[in-house]
Amino acid sequence: MGERIKKLKKIRIHREGTSELLYSAIGIAAIIIGLRYLCGSLIPCIPVIVILVAAWLMALNFYRCPIRYFNGDTEKLVVAPADGKIVVVEEAEENEYFHDKRLMISIFMSPLNVHANWFPVDGRVKFVHHQNGNYHKAWLPKASEENEHADIMITTPDGEDILVRQIAGALARRIVTYAKENEECYIDEHLGFIKLGSRVDVFLPLTAKTCVTIGQPTTGDQTVIAKLA
Repeated sequence: MGERIKKLKKIRIHREGTSELLYSAIGIAAIIIGLRYLCGSLIPCIPVIVILVAAWLMALNFYRCPIRYFNGDTEKLVVAPADGKIVVVEEAEENEYFHDKRLMISIFMSPLNVHANWFPVDGRVKFVHHQNGNYHKAWLPKASEENEHADIMITTPDGEDILVRQIAGALARRIVTYAKENEECYIDEHLGFIKLGSRVDVFLPLTAKTCVTIGQPTTGDQTVIAKLA
């Protein structure tokens, strides 16, 4: 498909969190100033200040966005679309689009993981579809079909259709998808972002060779999860 496009923007904090972090920092500063005015000293307020600062640092950790590029040839490779842990590796019936069995690999993201999502393969976005739904715990099997989710179908240069599903969890209430229909996409590019703990499913042809096992940690855009035939 030609030379892969590298996104050169050096994003340290994900754009989904910049405004929230800025406004919350201003709010915390205003609270500290108010406490100083009311109490005459910040010493009695130290426990409250520690809690506020710790909460802000947790949010900062959540919105971090490491700069990553996959090293090596990406032909026929499927890389992890997210940081997290492999919770499903199995053959599953996919009756919404394929109407047959697919190799399903699922990655669960805890609130401590990076929540940026990457494209798992090079190709072209065939369509993007958002489906409203429930908010079951993301690691449950029924979450893949019943939870709110966004489906991104990607056609590889060899003509294989790969389905990526961003799934909202019990805490997550917002799925952001950057993928656009008919646009070319590449490993190293951001597919989207999911706020708080959630999950990403990848549906592959049964001929694909699995490269991960259940319980294995993954690094988005780095861990090879499968190889296409």
